[in-house]
Amino acid sequence: MGAAESDARVPGEAGLAALPCGHVDDVDQLRARHYDLLAVLLGRAPDQPLLDRLARLSGDDSALGRLTANLARAAAQTDAAAVEREFFNLFIGVGRGELLPYGSYYLTGFLNERPLARVRGDFAALAIERQELASEPEDHVAVLFEAMAGLAAGRFDAGPGEEQRFFERNLQPWVERFLADLETANAARFYRSVGALGRAFIEIEAEAFAMDA
Repeated sequence: MGAAESDARVPGEAGLAALPCGHVDDVDQLRARHYDLLAVLLGRAPDQPLLDRLARLSGDDSALGRLTANLARAAAQTDAAAVEREFFNLFIGVGRGELLPYGSYYLTGFLNERPLARVRGDFAALAIERQELASEPEDHVAVLFEAMAGLAAGRFDAGPGEEQRFFERNLQPWVERFLADLETANAARFYRSVGALGRAFIEIEAEAFAMDA
């Protein structure tokens, strides 16, 4: 699994309150860093300091490593103003953005539907709390990725199997389609590399969870 450097990680931005981490092995820490990175990039447009940190990411010969290197090149070839416009066109827009990064929309065609209620129920069961200033609903992709980062890193008090259950209920049914759409979106430039890295990572996650079943 390619390494996303820890200095590009900005946990907590999607608005989840977390506990201090306990002991977590290196693989799960790396998984958490990937989820954190995706949560940050899909939750807001990166500013110039974050882009500069992303440009220093290093990859390796693995599939994720090569895609991490692609993300670093994309970050080096753009600037904050351009990415802010791209983020606006993709996810906000005049009226709406090109993509709607919500589980409810991808699974039902509408916002604030049963998938959102399911996420909220799972958050309650896991005692995951939203911070007061959080604005996006819980089925936003950035919120869900931050939740997975917290579960992988032991920031939430979850029992055995609950991380897999959360992934299979709230992300696996739709998030690969969203990330594939992001790769090919008309407004995407920098975010094509984000979509590609995210989709490859989620494919690996799904395969690993399936092996554990």
